[in-house]
Amino acid sequence: MLAKLQCVVLDCADVVELSGFYQSLLGGVVNQPDPRWSLGEGWATLHADDGFVLAFQRVVDHRPPQWPDASRPQQFHLDLEVEDLGQAQEKILKQGATLLAAGDGKRSWRIFADPAGHPFCLVRH
Repeated sequence: MLAKLQCVVLDCADVVELSGFYQSLLGGVVNQPDPRWSLGEGWATLHADDGFVLAFQRVVDHRPPQWPDASRPQQFHLDLEVEDLGQAQEKILKQGATLLAAGDGKRSWRIFADPAGHPFCLVRH
């Protein structure tokens, strides 16, 4: 096993509204302090009662999906927790991932695309 699922991140226009909606369905705590994330106007989290974490990312000019219209597809990405970003990057690039953004070396995450083009993040534990 190379990574552990850290959270699922949903794009949206209003992180407060969407995190509250999911809290009403799943229970839990919105924006519980957690050293893995910096909270702010454009980012919120929900630590559900069962331990699962959803995160919500504000996207300017968000266009919601329209099922099943392929021109307005579903929108989310995975955050996968790894011990060593460099080692994990090397392995996933060999498996067909594409590096999209590595940051400046100070970030604790890197952004990739899977072989079908879906973005996901590797996040240092």
